[in-house]
Amino acid sequence: MAGRYDRNPFDEEEEVNPFADPAVRGKASGQSKFGGGLFSTNTPSAPPPSNSRLSPLPPEPAGFNYDHEATIDIPLDTASGGSHYQDLKKKEKELQAKEAELRRREQEVRRKEEAAARAGIMLEEKNWPPFFPIIHHDIANDIPIHLQRLQYVAFSTFLGLVLCLLWNIIAVTTAWIKGEGVRIWFLSIIYFIAGVPGAYVLWYRPLYRAFRKESALRFGWFFLFNLLHIGFCIFAAVAPPIVFRGKSLTGILPAVDLIGDNALVGIFYFIGFGLFCVESVVSIWVIQQVYMYFRGSGNAAELKREAARGAMRAAM
Repeated sequence: MAGRYDRNPFDEEEEVNPFADPAVRGKASGQSKFGGGLFSTNTPSAPPPSNSRLSPLPPEPAGFNYDHEATIDIPLDTASGGSHYQDLKKKEKELQAKEAELRRREQEVRRKEEAAARAGIMLEEKNWPPFFPIIHHDIANDIPIHLQRLQYVAFSTFLGLVLCLLWNIIAVTTAWIKGEGVRIWFLSIIYFIAGVPGAYVLWYRPLYRAFRKESALRFGWFFLFNLLHIGFCIFAAVAPPIVFRGKSLTGILPAVDLIGDNALVGIFYFIGFGLFCVESVVSIWVIQQVYMYFRGSGNAAELKREAARGAMRAAM
């Protein structure tokens, strides 16, 4: 029991220097705080404590790069260093000059675009047909959404005319091969060369721009030339024997005339007759819908006023 209470609970805890010599630390621990050497216990020094702490790490090498130090060469030639600095400054000045030139050109292009917009000139990027862009055509972005369906149908009538005239060339070519003469083939080529760009310039593009800018004058151009387009389609569907016996167009009359002599040529002409009939019907529907929109949007009154002003200027 006595061994459990040997230590004085009121005694101050001895400060132990961890860097002191173990022998001295053990000797000092056998002495009492009160009285120094007079009250020493003369107990043998305890064995040094076991080394429970981790051993210190070995010292790092001076370079801290673990024998992988990269040598740095500092050029001592001041003349070469100065020339290199001058080259960098020269390149920097050249880049700044190019940047200023590009900025000036960009401002010039922007100023021209603004001037063209104020003058009413539309800068259009050619994007159709995709494989060989020759015209600008973007219904989804240029035409108001409530007119896009009608514009798409009008565009289909333009493509339908291209198909009709192309098929007309094929059918007339077969008739020429079967002995109908070369003059009708030349006429079919003329119809295609003149009809496709003429239809685009005279009635399709005016309708496109009329829907895009709500121009009453362009609506008037569309009505005038689209009526001519419908008249040509009806004439081609019938193909009366007026010009070179009428066989330069794939209408119903030459189809009936040729079906008895050559069935293949007659079938080609009947197909052309059907294409021209469909083109005429769809074109009539388009011009009817455009006219209804034209009357309802108030452009009719504006067109009358413009016509009256034009007549007044002509009279004066």
